[in-house]
Amino acid sequence: MMKIDIRSSIKNNFQDSEIDDMKQSISSAISDGKEITLPGLGVFFEILWNHSKENEQTFILNTIRDALKKDS
Repeated sequence: MMKIDIRSSIKNNFQDSEIDDMKQSISSAISDGKEITLPGLGVFFEILWNHSKENEQTFILNTIRDALKKDS
Protein backbone atom coordinates (compact mmCIF):
# COMPACT_ATOMS: atom_id res chain seq x y z
CA MET A 1 0.00 0.00 0.00
CA MET A 2 1.34 3.41 -0.97
CA LYS A 3 1.54 5.95 1.84
CA ILE A 4 1.16 9.63 0.92
CA ASP A 5 2.07 12.46 3.27
CA ILE A 6 -0.41 15.13 2.16
CA ARG A 7 0.91 17.78 4.57
CA SER A 8 4.48 17.50 3.30
CA SER A 9 3.36 17.33 -0.31
CA ILE A 10 1.22 20.48 -0.08
CA LYS A 11 3.89 22.37 1.85
CA ASN A 12 6.59 21.38 -0.65
CA ASN A 13 4.43 22.20 -3.68
CA PHE A 14 3.57 25.69 -2.45
CA GLN A 15 6.69 26.59 -0.47
CA ASP A 16 8.07 28.97 -3.11
CA SER A 17 4.75 30.02 -4.65
CA GLU A 18 3.74 33.58 -5.30
CA ILE A 19 0.62 34.95 -3.57
CA ASP A 20 -1.32 35.09 -6.86
CA ASP A 21 -0.51 31.44 -7.59
CA MET A 22 -1.68 30.38 -4.15
CA LYS A 23 -4.86 32.44 -4.47
CA GLN A 24 -5.58 30.91 -7.88
CA SER A 25 -5.04 27.38 -6.54
CA ILE A 26 -7.33 27.97 -3.57
CA SER A 27 -10.02 29.65 -5.68
CA SER A 28 -9.86 26.89 -8.27
CA ALA A 29 -10.10 24.16 -5.63
CA ILE A 30 -13.16 25.81 -4.10
CA SER A 31 -14.91 26.54 -7.38
CA ASP A 32 -14.30 22.99 -8.68
CA GLY A 33 -16.10 21.66 -5.62
CA LYS A 34 -14.27 18.33 -5.77
CA GLU A 35 -13.89 16.38 -2.55
CA ILE A 36 -10.33 15.46 -3.47
CA THR A 37 -9.15 19.05 -2.93
CA LEU A 38 -10.45 19.24 0.65
CA PRO A 39 -7.35 17.70 2.27
CA GLY A 40 -5.12 20.28 0.58
CA LEU A 41 -7.33 23.12 1.74
CA GLY A 42 -7.27 21.55 5.18
CA VAL A 43 -3.47 21.74 5.19
CA PHE A 44 -3.68 25.46 4.35
CA PHE A 45 -6.19 25.92 7.17
CA GLU A 46 -3.96 24.02 9.59
CA ILE A 47 -1.02 26.29 8.71
CA LEU A 48 -3.20 29.38 9.11
CA TRP A 49 -4.54 28.18 12.46
CA ASN A 50 -1.14 27.21 13.85
CA HIS A 51 0.36 30.58 12.94
CA SER A 52 -2.52 32.71 14.20
CA LYS A 53 -2.69 34.47 17.53
CA GLU A 54 -5.61 33.75 19.84
CA ASN A 55 -7.54 36.86 18.75
CA GLU A 56 -7.04 35.88 15.10
CA GLN A 57 -8.29 32.36 15.83
CA THR A 58 -11.36 33.87 17.46
CA PHE A 59 -11.93 35.97 14.33
CA ILE A 60 -11.60 32.86 12.15
CA LEU A 61 -14.06 30.93 14.32
CA ASN A 62 -16.58 33.79 14.32
CA THR A 63 -16.28 34.10 10.55
CA ILE A 64 -16.89 30.37 10.06
CA ARG A 65 -19.79 30.33 12.54
CA ASP A 66 -21.45 33.36 10.90
CA ALA A 67 -20.97 31.91 7.42
CA LEU A 68 -22.48 28.57 8.51
CA LYS A 69 -25.54 30.41 9.83
CA LYS A 70 -25.94 32.24 6.50
CA ASP A 71 -25.52 29.02 4.50
CA SER A 72 -28.16 27.15 6.52
